[in-house]
Amino acid sequence: MTKKKQSTEAAVREIRRQTRRKFAPEEKVRIVLEGLRGELSISELCRREGIAANLYYRW
Repeated sequence: MTKKKQSTEAAVREIRRQTRRKFAPEEKVRIVLEGLRGELSISELCRREGIAANLYYRW
């Protein structure tokens, strides 16, 4: 039973790895500059772009 659970967890990790979005540096700069402009709140901007707020702040 534990072997099946481990293989299931491994499969989920693999799917997440394959579906992770990658942002080009230009895209990151555009999003961060848009946040610095202050027209939208950071949370609204992140919702619109489909990213987590902590990702925005790490950029």
